[in-house]
Amino acid sequence: MARETGRAALVLSAEQRAALAALAASRTAPLREVERAGILLQYAEGQSISAIHRQLGVSRPTIYKCIDKALVAGVNAGLKDAYHRPFAPVITEAAKAWVISVACIKPKDLGLAAELWTLSALARHIAVHAEAAGFPRLARAGKSTVWRILNEHQLKPHKITYYLEKRDPDFDRKMHEVLMVYQDVSLAAAGELQAEGPHPVYTISVDEKPGVQALGLTAPDLPPVPGQAPTVSRDYEYVRHGTVSILAGIDLHTGQVLAHVEDRHRSSEFIALLRTLDAYYPPAATIRIVLDNHSAHISKETMAYLATRPGRFEYVHTPKHGSWLNLIECAFSKMARTFLRHIRVGSVAELKARILQGIAEMNAAPVVFRWKRFDLGLT
Repeated sequence: MARETGRAALVLSAEQRAALAALAASRTAPLREVERAGILLQYAEGQSISAIHRQLGVSRPTIYKCIDKALVAGVNAGLKDAYHRPFAPVITEAAKAWVISVACIKPKDLGLAAELWTLSALARHIAVHAEAAGFPRLARAGKSTVWRILNEHQLKPHKITYYLEKRDPDFDRKMHEVLMVYQDVSLAAAGELQAEGPHPVYTISVDEKPGVQALGLTAPDLPPVPGQAPTVSRDYEYVRHGTVSILAGIDLHTGQVLAHVEDRHRSSEFIALLRTLDAYYPPAATIRIVLDNHSAHISKETMAYLATRPGRFEYVHTPKHGSWLNLIECAFSKMARTFLRHIRVGSVAELKARILQGIAEMNAAPVVFRWKRFDLGLT
């Protein structure tokens, strides 16, 4: 051990000396580390043990222990406490494994009402059933003990992470077909694709946005007042007038949106949209429609109408649960962010008129949406 005379010298580099000086002056570091940094600095400067004891007010055994650890294992060892376990662990690895197995089971599968665990509920369940499972020590385990066991295995059974299961066996093929269509449109716009066949092809992205609510005010909105109310003030209460569905198609060449606003979205409403598309484009053109497999798109009534217009329409189906591949969703998102956001109306008829007005404003400055990630399915 280091003593007053004949003690070993502690040699510090400039970086170590600067680090110890900063730690000794810190107000946020643990007090024991601040004290030990001061001990090592003064010892390295040649101060005696008695002088360090008088200046820092630290006991001599603490000073000896700190210096000895630094001389044997380095400065960092002198600053830290060596880890030691005073008692053997009483929660075995088997007990921890049982806790983990319970945490990985839904509470409802164990006869409880909850869908997911909370830390309190999990701790209670473990305490009640621990002895029967052969782990009596866990009968006294609290939330903190259960949390430490879960944290060791990075488990968070109280949270949900969502994923999308591919329920369409032809998902990749259909995605490839849709992306090929988008690539054709992009190449045609750039003048790099020559038209095949005698008739032009127009590509339209079609879908429905159901359940748009017609909500009405119960009291007038109050406008902003400079210096007093920076925002529009609105009463919390509202009136439900009903809902409408937006059936729309966006021309991927021009950005024009063709839409109907209906009370429902059945085959008859979808056929009405097809008639609008049929009237909008030149009679000799082929109308290529990107759409999903909604029942209204492939019903007997719709197929019967398409049979009356042979060669006029060409379907390109998106995969099941692949609505993100349909570019009309970009137009619906724009509607939601602009004129549908916070909308209040006095009736369903007013909502329909406001939606059609908003679509007309979009068409006054159309945006052509382009798909850029062709590498997703074109390999």
